[in-house]
Formats: sequence, structure tokens, C-alpha cells
Amino acid sequence: MSMFEPLRGALRLSVASFGLFFLSAWQAAHGQPLPSAAELQQLAPNASLSALGMALTAYACASHGEAGRLLTVIDYSKASRDKRLWVFDLRARKLLFEEWVAHGKNSGADVPTTFSNAPNSYQSSIGLYETGQIYSGKHGRSLRLQGLEPGFNDNSMSRAIVMHAAAYADPKVVPGLGRLGRSQGCPAVRPAIAGKLIDTLQRGSYVFAYYPQQDWLKTSRFLNAQSCPLANQSIASK
Repeated sequence: MSMFEPLRGALRLSVASFGLFFLSAWQAAHGQPLPSAAELQQLAPNASLSALGMALTAYACASHGEAGRLLTVIDYSKASRDKRLWVFDLRARKLLFEEWVAHGKNSGADVPTTFSNAPNSYQSSIGLYETGQIYSGKHGRSLRLQGLEPGFNDNSMSRAIVMHAAAYADPKVVPGLGRLGRSQGCPAVRPAIAGKLIDTLQRGSYVFAYYPQQDWLKTSRFLNAQSCPLANQSIASK
């Protein structure tokens, strides 16, 4: 046995113990464990189980045991003509919204396939965001989104990636276009729901924009076990 083997074993135990401590701290702060992906899918049967699982893992990694927030999941692997945005109250275990959401015009037609963090790309960005301030802009009341993932969405503030109302995000346009209209990269929603949705998310929400892009899945700081011990836990699949 190598003289370093006991040290390696102790290090592995330390990392595992930290992951369990992190999860216990989250549960202590909330008084209950996170719901599982299966529980969320019972609330939103049309949502992907794997996307929900990753969203929960990212939420746990980012929250650091803070007071409970909402979790918004956007699944860009689904067609824009379908509802693909869900807002969950994790503490109350309730589905608050199930909505249509637009994507960037250079990301694709009905189903987006390309994503970018670059200014003026007019593409959507994937990864974990935190909701910010409400302001009044050209689309009316809008909600800023702060990207938390370097290289994938951390230019969101300079790109003015926000949640806002847009007539082209209303499913009424689908019969004529075969899809929703598209944005310059923002997750735009239909005007009838925008105000209520924005007011709700201002309470504090992590927004998880999902697409099975391999580079992001392999390197995300919120999904990778090296940067977040909870990514190695089974909370997403219990």
C-alpha cells in the first residue's frame, strides 16, 4: 500500500462528508429536503425528468442553504409551440406557472439548436441564472437575469437578457408561423401572463435554462461533482 493511500482515502471521505453536510445544511435551513425530480414531474408531467433533475442539482449547488427560493426551468430542447417554462415553489411543492417562452432568432426555428454568450449573437444562452431587478424598458416592465455560468451566460447583463412581454411569444401566432416568434436572445413570454410572472419571480428565483449541449453539461460549475459535491448526490433522482 502506498504511503499516500490513507491520505487519498481521507480526502475522498472528506469530500463526501462535505457533500452530505451541504445537503444537511440546506435541509436544516428549509426544514425539509428538496423535492425530487419525480415529485416535480408529477406537478408538471410534460417536463423532462432529466432536465428537472439537473435543475434541482444546480439549485442546491447555488443556494448554499439560503432561505427557499423559486425554481424556474426552461427546456430549450422542446419546441417553442409547446409549453416549456415551469415555475416551482420548492418549499410548498407547488407548480406556479407552466408557460410558453420564446428563444433567440439565431438559435433556430421552432426548436433551438445553437446557443451563445456573445453580444449581438441574437441567440439564447443556457445555464443557471439568478433573477435581478425589475425595470421599465422598450418592452415594458422587464426582469433582469444574472447569468452565473462563465462562458455560457455570464454576459447576460451586458446583452440585456431579460424576461419581458412580447406579442410574438403568444401561442396565437403559432397557426400562422408554425412556431412562436423569436427574440434577440431573451426568454420572452406572452403579455397576458408577463406581469404576474415577473412579479412572482422578483421574490427570488433561480432560472435554469436547459439544452443537452455536451460542453456545458461536462463543465457547468453547478452540475460537475468537482466544483459542487452535491452534483454527486442522488437528490435529483430520489
